[in-house]
Amino acid sequence: MKHHHKLTVALCLIWASSILYGEMFAFWVPSLFTCSWPHHHLLKSDRVESDVKFTKVAIVTDPQLMDKTSFRLSSKTLALEVAQFYTDVNMRRSFFQSVLPFKPDVVLFLGDYFDGGPFLPEEEWYESLSRFKHVFGMNSQGQVGDVPTFYISGNHDIGYSRVASHKLDVIRRYEKEFGSRNSRFMIGSTEFISIDAQAIDGNPQKELGSEVWKFVQNVSSDTKSHPRVLLTHIPLYRPDQTPCGPHRTSSVIDQRLWRHFQDQEVMYQNYITTESSKKLLELIKPTLVLSGHDHDQCTLTHKSEAGSVTEHTVGTISWQQGNLYPSFMLLSVPNTVHQNSSDQDSMLHTQLCFLPRQLFIYIWYLSLFVLTLLALLLWPNHGISFLNNAADTISSVMKLSFLSGVTKEKNEDENCEYEMVWDAEGSMHLVKKVLQAPVKRQSDKSQIERGNAVLRSAARKNDIENVMDSNVGVGVSDPLMRSASKSRTKLVIQRVIRTVMMSIVIAAFNVPVYMMLIFKDWA
Repeated sequence: MKHHHKLTVALCLIWASSILYGEMFAFWVPSLFTCSWPHHHLLKSDRVESDVKFTKVAIVTDPQLMDKTSFRLSSKTLALEVAQFYTDVNMRRSFFQSVLPFKPDVVLFLGDYFDGGPFLPEEEWYESLSRFKHVFGMNSQGQVGDVPTFYISGNHDIGYSRVASHKLDVIRRYEKEFGSRNSRFMIGSTEFISIDAQAIDGNPQKELGSEVWKFVQNVSSDTKSHPRVLLTHIPLYRPDQTPCGPHRTSSVIDQRLWRHFQDQEVMYQNYITTESSKKLLELIKPTLVLSGHDHDQCTLTHKSEAGSVTEHTVGTISWQQGNLYPSFMLLSVPNTVHQNSSDQDSMLHTQLCFLPRQLFIYIWYLSLFVLTLLALLLWPNHGISFLNNAADTISSVMKLSFLSGVTKEKNEDENCEYEMVWDAEGSMHLVKKVLQAPVKRQSDKSQIERGNAVLRSAARKNDIENVMDSNVGVGVSDPLMRSASKSRTKLVIQRVIRTVMMSIVIAAFNVPVYMMLIFKDWA
């Protein structure tokens, strides 16, 4: 096999391995190696009784499916279609190959399913809803297969209070597909309270703001017989520059709150206000707070009259939403209520799991493409084989050693003679005797010297002739240089043609593999 054929095969295998890892194996890593249900660690360490059963909850947030509001492009632009397709495929892989292999009993979404939800016309909104259901494999009831699924609303779904209060049709179509914005439900032995965080700081005299606070008051008036988990898309208030723990990859954003000057409705906010956060903790008395919206991971502890409360802000599942390290969370909820409420509160355990870094995978593809072109263009025709060169070197050394030994023995034999000697018993032996070198006469020396002189004279004459020949050849140097230039041009053209042909072979082998993996996951 020729050297450039070997190179083509090697590059085909490298590309195939890279594509298989980047498009499939990388999404298996969380479930196989890097993540597991938190209660499994507790059972192994004997921190909980072996007969305690847990409900497994997978938490996903902020997919924000791209639409025409994402880049301010028309809905049928090719660039937008391509971006939508690859982002949707990535999230579908993340969900089906990284999240669902954990076999959760419940799936919980923390809001922001669309990017421009409040501003999409009816037809485009339902088209985005169809994409959302396809990406996450939902049936007509809005469940992930036969797994119970719960949703909370986000600002990209219904808007902040200023938008939502003027677009009540947006609220109605959302609740028709995803359920009530303020709800409570049981998972295991724990009660989950979800609120419309977009309206919590709105005008309390308006419908949306009064509705959410009325719901919170009703929850507070009920006797707390189970631990509670508060679900809010917008995180609770945190002081500026609050540390978010080791999993935070971007800088912490300080509080920003913009209200409309007329009705004081919220136009934008990234955290719930201090007053509303404190009131929620006092009335609901949650054991745990789960939030989204920030697109990056954050873990912190709030102080309230009921004690310390941990809040986990889960990062986005989409690699297109400003987080290079997309993630999801696993929550283990006990199925039985313990007599000691403090023990029950400590039985809620979470595990943050990271998804493949899709941007880095694409950077590797680009780097490998450049390296492939350079290798095909610059690879020498005779190839590069260090083993062959080493073998040739060793063989040459051994051959020289052998020849030198033979020559030495030959020279020794030429300077010796053998004499036959008989011993007393009549046996013959050969005895080697060194010959004495004959003494050379002075006349011989002079002849040699004269001979050397003749040789030097002849050599000098040849040198002069060579110089004359070289001077004569200066006149024909231009044709030789033109011939060398044509030879180099021909070599470059051959290299380019060879590179194109081998690139076509590599693409013919790997592009079908890539397309098969893409459409396998999409379909």
